[in-house]
Amino acid sequence: MKHIFIINPAAGQIDRTEEITSYLKQNRHELDYETYITTAIGDATRFVSDYCRDHAGEAVRFYACGGDGTLNEVISGAAEHEGVEVAVYACGSGNDYVKYYGGADRFLDLGALIDAPSEPIDLMKIGERYCINVCDFGFDTTVAKTMIKVKRKKIIGGKRAYVTGVATAVLTARRNECTVTVDGERLNDKKILLCTVANGKYVGGAFQCAPRSVNNDGLLEVCLVKTMSLFGFLKILGPYTAGQHLDDPRFAHQVVYRRGKLIHVSAPEGFAMSVDGEIVDGTEFDIEIKPAAVRFVVPALPTATELEKQESAVC
Repeated sequence: MKHIFIINPAAGQIDRTEEITSYLKQNRHELDYETYITTAIGDATRFVSDYCRDHAGEAVRFYACGGDGTLNEVISGAAEHEGVEVAVYACGSGNDYVKYYGGADRFLDLGALIDAPSEPIDLMKIGERYCINVCDFGFDTTVAKTMIKVKRKKIIGGKRAYVTGVATAVLTARRNECTVTVDGERLNDKKILLCTVANGKYVGGAFQCAPRSVNNDGLLEVCLVKTMSLFGFLKILGPYTAGQHLDDPRFAHQVVYRRGKLIHVSAPEGFAMSVDGEIVDGTEFDIEIKPAAVRFVVPALPTATELEKQESAVC
């Protein structure tokens, strides 16, 4: 099997390129591998897609060395190709998808990743785009769009960009116009607070939006939260973060939960959704499940000694 390490040097707080290449040179002389350093947004998808096309049927494992964005790009190039596996070396600043398996620690041992088995997982497809973790819209999209706008501004940008995004959304995005249909069933009338369509469990770094998600069952988890007052929003925020919103009777009339295979979203001009963190503009979206669309590499849980080594390496 060929092993190809797709390294995003801009992911995370430090560039891991030298760390990864040094490990491979010193410890994996027998491995048939190569590395590819990304240079721009979309570069990883193009490289992986071209490789899969030019080497159809070849057994290959791609390693997405970065965060959720890098993983999405690699997945998007590799999806639905025979003989292809995807691993993630979770060294990005955002690693939401691997929280499904317990967190990034499990995916920070290159040796364990190389030796680990793979298993089939589902993906989402939105038009020509693939999504491995979560599509979300409404409140969450306003937070993300605001962060992009202010991230380089003084006072409200930088480390304060997320707080600025949340504050903006609280004031302007508690009533978002769209309709959501799951396998033909319409879930709402006109407006929502937010909606997530999930294959993973977490979004936004800490929010367990889909606590019941199973990433290989051929179904997507849809959670729609209806519009509410500021007091209601503050009341649901804690349970939503902890993944308790589906079972809390206080929110039974505000939270609509379904499982399905095809989700349609219809909205007016100016609408957008976040697809694995990337903002996608549009007014009509079809989100469909693609069962067993890729084989994903899942290493064994690290031992206490291995965790200590990882922490020392980071320090």
